[in-house]
Amino acid sequence: MRFDRPKSLTMAQQFLNLRTNPISAGGGRLRGNTLSWGFSVSPTLLSRIYSARIECRQGLSPQVFIDGPDLLMISGGRRLPHVYEQSPVRLCLFHPDFGEFGSWMRLDQTIVPWTATWLLYFEEWLTSNEWAGGGLHPRLHDQGQRRSYSRSLSSRVAR
Repeated sequence: MRFDRPKSLTMAQQFLNLRTNPISAGGGRLRGNTLSWGFSVSPTLLSRIYSARIECRQGLSPQVFIDGPDLLMISGGRRLPHVYEQSPVRLCLFHPDFGEFGSWMRLDQTIVPWTATWLLYFEEWLTSNEWAGGGLHPRLHDQGQRRSYSRSLSSRVAR
């Protein structure tokens, strides 16, 4: 029995899915093969509300940014765990080489809830100073020319 890889969703399909799913209520723009979508997310009923943004281009992994509030300010200047960039804050939600996200997967059913989960671990980290979200992610060096992978010294904290 042969299994074919599912067909990639277009940016137009992703845009429609984001627009029609209440979990990703927000707004954005679609220009050709590029999608930008902003949404509000709160990991729990008692949590603050965050402004998040997905930037995605056909054939590339989506990038997720937290536009507000300022996570560096909330953290008291501590280095944020499990992000690709500190400023603007770009979240590490999945490992691009491990098949955790594919172009056939809906952003509203993966990236949006994964953002809420990341923020839940972030809020826990604020008080415990320990990243409970686990993970392994690439660190980009030399302006993206070379990719190296690393785990932090603690098995529970990935930087």
